[in-house]
Amino acid sequence: MPSLPRKLELFYDVLSPYSWLGFEVTLRGKGDMEVGLLRSLAHKDQNRLCQLEPKISSPALGGPCQGPGIRNTPVSNGPCTCSKSPHTAHSGFGLPWQVLCCHQNICNISLKLQPSFLVGIMKDSGNLPPLLVPQKKKYLMDELQQLQNFYQVPLVIPRDHRVVIIDKGSLAAMQFLSSVEMEKPEMLEKVSRELWMRIWSRDEDITESQSIQTAAEKAGLSEEVAKCLLEKCSTEEVKKKLRETKNTACKYGTFGLPIIVVHVDNQFDMLFDSDRMELLAHLLGEQWQGPVPSTVKGKL
Repeated sequence: MPSLPRKLELFYDVLSPYSWLGFEVTLRGKGDMEVGLLRSLAHKDQNRLCQLEPKISSPALGGPCQGPGIRNTPVSNGPCTCSKSPHTAHSGFGLPWQVLCCHQNICNISLKLQPSFLVGIMKDSGNLPPLLVPQKKKYLMDELQQLQNFYQVPLVIPRDHRVVIIDKGSLAAMQFLSSVEMEKPEMLEKVSRELWMRIWSRDEDITESQSIQTAAEKAGLSEEVAKCLLEKCSTEEVKKKLRETKNTACKYGTFGLPIIVVHVDNQFDMLFDSDRMELLAHLLGEQWQGPVPSTVKGKL
């Protein structure tokens, strides 16, 4: 009997810089563990690896993959969906990322992105916003500068971060991502990243409709589709979807974001924050090669 797919759920909010770090590192780490497994298999059977690449463009497998950053590509009837972001296409691995897509049943890891609502989660759990605790605020501001370098994510703290986080919030942006998840799930990763880039890299607005549309179009959505998805944000269907995702995160026991929920052997573990990749790898029985694996070098 084939093993059940190992499922990961990443709950996040673009209002949280730690969600962005968790988002990027989870995508990197997931791909790295998949590549490590495939390399191990390939070493056992070099001939088999050579036979994989011609199958990449096979019509029976759904056609060629369309490039790094495209997720959930329908290239296999296997039980799991492998994904790669632009940050995980490391040349040092020696395997094209398309092989991951076309042989995703080998990896047996499924990642589901879950746009949620941080403010609602903190309210439901009774958690106090860190910016309202002076010592915690100072620590977090210093830590984010260090994490930006460590994870190599272009994170820049907004000039007036209190207004951005406390006053403006992210409800409109997260409703839009819920709309994207429902109508264009293959674009969810790219649109999420563009919204993070606006707020946490370029200090730009994510609350106005035009700001959200600009991010969506830069991510690759057409103007027509972006406007249609924006119109759906005011519908009860989209609002209900975001509430349900928030409630699901709360049922797992969270008090903030991001969280990664690991499902293995009909059991789950919840991991909070963006720095739990070693523990995630341990739960999956895999290895993690650091935040930017292609730069890891042994030292004597």
